[in-house]
Formats: sequence, structure tokens, C-alpha cells
Amino acid sequence: MSKTVLLGNEKEKKEKAQKKAAKAKKKQGRRGPIRFFKDIWSELKKVTWPTKKELFNYSLAVIAVVLGSAIVIGLVDFGLGQLFNLVMG
Repeated sequence: MSKTVLLGNEKEKKEKAQKKAAKAKKKQGRRGPIRFFKDIWSELKKVTWPTKKELFNYSLAVIAVVLGSAIVIGLVDFGLGQLFNLVMG
């Protein structure tokens, strides 16, 4: 397999082109804080926010599930505690 050898000026041109491409790629991936917050704002505009009634219903559902879970866990804890006391005596 033959290897192409670049001479003087051609080699410099190739290196310059590679450096320029790398710099452009690096700059493209980098964004400033102002652009970051503009992007956040534009994404927040796309969100469909729930109505007050939906928010109230969702909140009630969450509270009901949390209370139900707390009751179940409390009962299991109490039952296992009583069983432990019965066994250990």
C-alpha cells in the first residue's frame, strides 16, 4: 500500500483546514448562558399546562395515594411488630 507524502505547502494547507474544522466543531457545540435560558423559555412555551380543575384533581389523587400507602405500610409495620413480639415473647 503506498502512502501519499505531502510536501511543504500542501501539508500546511491540510493542517490549517483540519484546525479550522476542529475549531468550528468546538464552537458549534458550545452555547452561552443567554442562549441556554432562551431555549428554556421557548420549551416552556410549548408545555400544555393543566387547568385549575385538572391540577386540583391530580393533587387529590396524589394525596389519596400517599395516604393509602402510608396506612398500608403502617399496618404492615404494626403487624410485623406484633408478630415479632409474639415470637420473641
